[in-house]
Amino acid sequence: MTVNRQSGELAPTREPGSPEPDSQPFVHPAEDEFAAFLDFYRIQYQYEPTSFPLRWHDDGRIAEMFTPDYYLPDQDLYVELTTMKQAHVTRKNRKMRRLQELHPEINIVLIYRKNYHEILSRFGYGSVDITSLREDQIERILLSQKEIQARVRELGKQISEDYAGKSILLVGVLKGITFFLADLARSITRPLAIDYMQLTRAVDDGVQIDKDLDLDIEGQHVLLVEDIVNTGVTMDFLLERLRERKPASLRVCALLDKADRRLAPVNVRYIGFEIPNEFVVGYGLDYRELYRNLPFVCVLKKDVYEAGPALEG
Repeated sequence: MTVNRQSGELAPTREPGSPEPDSQPFVHPAEDEFAAFLDFYRIQYQYEPTSFPLRWHDDGRIAEMFTPDYYLPDQDLYVELTTMKQAHVTRKNRKMRRLQELHPEINIVLIYRKNYHEILSRFGYGSVDITSLREDQIERILLSQKEIQARVRELGKQISEDYAGKSILLVGVLKGITFFLADLARSITRPLAIDYMQLTRAVDDGVQIDKDLDLDIEGQHVLLVEDIVNTGVTMDFLLERLRERKPASLRVCALLDKADRRLAPVNVRYIGFEIPNEFVVGYGLDYRELYRNLPFVCVLKKDVYEAGPALEG
């Protein structure tokens, strides 16, 4: 049997980016800080949603209960924080062991305040040195890994339906497209091939093709896949060059679109997210080759990219 501390019902889930409640009943300042940490990384949570009876009196009344601090529904994980001395931590560990004896199906972890980042490995961030995300570099997380994955699946489904009975040639523009293109291709159920182009933007000569396609696109249904569309000038250049090669059809899919910055009238058929005019990195997008391997998209602080070569990795 499990019970809610307040009402006996499951506590509401705090959605990433949702407004702060007027009065969140955090018992300890560390819990408030951890909630801010979860909000920053756009991780859904419930605060003290469930109390688990651990021991009972002979007459059946509950003698001892344990209420984990947080429940993270996306990972089905309970989190218990501690800032206590070792003697108190030992008591918490005893309660957690007892809980797992009674409920071996429950996932729970005890973490110290100084080790919050350990939990990120459970959200797919283990390959990233999260400590490099210093407050003087990252403004905020714009799109979480979960949001990106869900939207990519939606795009894959839509593209598969639109190209029913056809095969597709996906053309990715290096380098920022790497992660998005791989995930998108796995979400598409139509037969497909993949090829790549790479462009350079020279001050004197404008946009140039550094690496051209290996495949002949004449008569092919081509879907040009981009990480982000800003002014559309580069995209317009690329579409013009591809049209000259007489594909059967030519459409554009972009993970991110800054429509407010558009100068060239390009038509982006499939859009992952429309975003504000901010400098974003992660999920393939970089600044001086940094941040590409972040599994989310975040906003880089202005003073970082204005620092130019002085930035240290």
